[in-house]
Amino acid sequence: MSGRETVLGRVRRALADVPRAERPEQSPVDRDYLRVHGERSTQETVGLLAAHLADYRAHVHHCAEQELPETIAGLLARRGSRSVVAPVGVPVQWLPVGVERVPDSAALTPLDLDAVGSVVTGCAVAVAETGTLVLDASPDQGRRRITLVPDHHICVVRVPEQVVDSVPQALERLDPARPLTWISGPSATSDIELDRVEGVHGPRTLDVVLVSGAAAGHPQPPGDRPPSAD
Repeated sequence: MSGRETVLGRVRRALADVPRAERPEQSPVDRDYLRVHGERSTQETVGLLAAHLADYRAHVHHCAEQELPETIAGLLARRGSRSVVAPVGVPVQWLPVGVERVPDSAALTPLDLDAVGSVVTGCAVAVAETGTLVLDASPDQGRRRITLVPDHHICVVRVPEQVVDSVPQALERLDPARPLTWISGPSATSDIELDRVEGVHGPRTLDVVLVSGAAAGHPQPPGDRPPSAD
């Protein structure tokens, strides 16, 4: 018996008592697992997010909303980036004068994206317990490809409204029909001798800016967001 036959046989046995006409949404799933591991204040949740991001070797920066343009300008200057891919929803004032803004477009090829210095995006939600950023292709996040090819990604997270404690809380905010990208630190892998190499499957450098203040940009409700293709 092949592996495929073994797997399919187990699936059939598991579904033996399920009526053929039954749909998945008709059978509620028991979700009695822990939704959050412990109780935290908002400040503690944000601190946990920052600590886990740093554990993943992301660079974490804190600023007020009015300091965001200056913070991004400093990160781009430190990187030496003269061009930036920016989705349509990224405010013009986020980017410094003198840096070429490359609009997110389906016409951009991998070679085009590889040639830019950095990409700047917002995010949909950030998970403190796992140090994970989630992008859902909203106007301030753009197509998935723009955060996978360039070597440097600056991701702006609004604090505290975009930060949650746990993955279950994050899932409640996300639309499963949208293209979701889950990012836990810069891209990295290790060979059999555990030599870490960064920038293999995505950006080599991830800068996360935690912005305090309500005016850093507001996401649209899931139903109002236009679809985005890779």
